[in-house]
Amino acid sequence: MRWVYLVVIILFALATLIFALQNLEVVAVSFLGFEVRAPLAVLTILIYVLGALTGGSLLALLRRSYERSQWSIGSS
Repeated sequence: MRWVYLVVIILFALATLIFALQNLEVVAVSFLGFEVRAPLAVLTILIYVLGALTGGSLLALLRRSYERSQWSIGSS
């Protein structure tokens, strides 16, 4: 099952890279009063990496919390 996840991640990353390379024009992104002007490719890859980091961190945090709760239930 791990290989299936790996293939899905690789395919999604490849699709993101193809999308980014086909969209090289400069765009403006505004959020909470901040505005960033950069090529769409750079913004796409940046958001993808930030999402991967935060998603992985959240998953690790939830897994650790679940394992600790199971350990505390088992030792009671």
